Amino acid sequence: MQFMAKDKLRRFAEFKTFPHCFDYPYHLKGKWHQDFFKNNNPIVLELACGKGEYTVNLAEAFPDKNFIGVDIKSNRMWVGAKMAQERNLPNAAFIRMIIEKLAEHFEKGEISEIWITFPDPFPKDRHDKHRLTHPRFLKIYKEVLPENGIINFKTDDDGLFHYTEELFQEIGIKPIQIVRDVHGTQEADDYVRNISTHYEKLFRGRGRTIKFMKFSLDRAKIPT
Repeated sequence: MQFMAKDKLRRFAEFKTFPHCFDYPYHLKGKWHQDFFKNNNPIVLELACGKGEYTVNLAEAFPDKNFIGVDIKSNRMWVGAKMAQERNLPNAAFIRMIIEKLAEHFEKGEISEIWITFPDPFPKDRHDKHRLTHPRFLKIYKEVLPENGIINFKTDDDGLFHYTEELFQEIGIKPIQIVRDVHGTQEADDYVRNISTHYEKLFRGRGRTIKFMKFSLDRAKIPT
């Protein structure tokens, strides 16, 4: 247990030294293209990215886009940050912050696309406001996405997926694509099927079906 605690502290400290890792970087709001990535390529976020391996693999698969993993636990993101450094990926970065602060770190339209990969489903109804497809989060995403900005959502949880579908029907979101079995059909794009997180591999090993949804918030009537 003592070794694990020391290792976590080491990762916390090392994360702060990586040039592609940030801790609440308010100073980069509106300046990500020119001050960090040094290009005008689209910026894509992975929210609650955990170990960040999805961010890294997307960055490797799409060198013409910039990817930023966001999570509150830098000791977990250290895994992806280390991978990005070892693979020499200039289009991958990581931010330690809470998702509620997105609009304080990015201008409207500065983000072109969002990935939500295997978030905590918060199965109890009284905890629904913590689900990353809840209206309070949708409003936050809308603050940083441009018109026609895309959100990609992957989960193994039937309850969370059903909740999201029902909510979207209520607020006028018609998903661009729904795939109810990512690995059991050819409906999903190759990168949706072939890029996996630690949890995706874990859940598939337990026989869980992976679901995917792509949507936009443009016509959404998000309740206040």
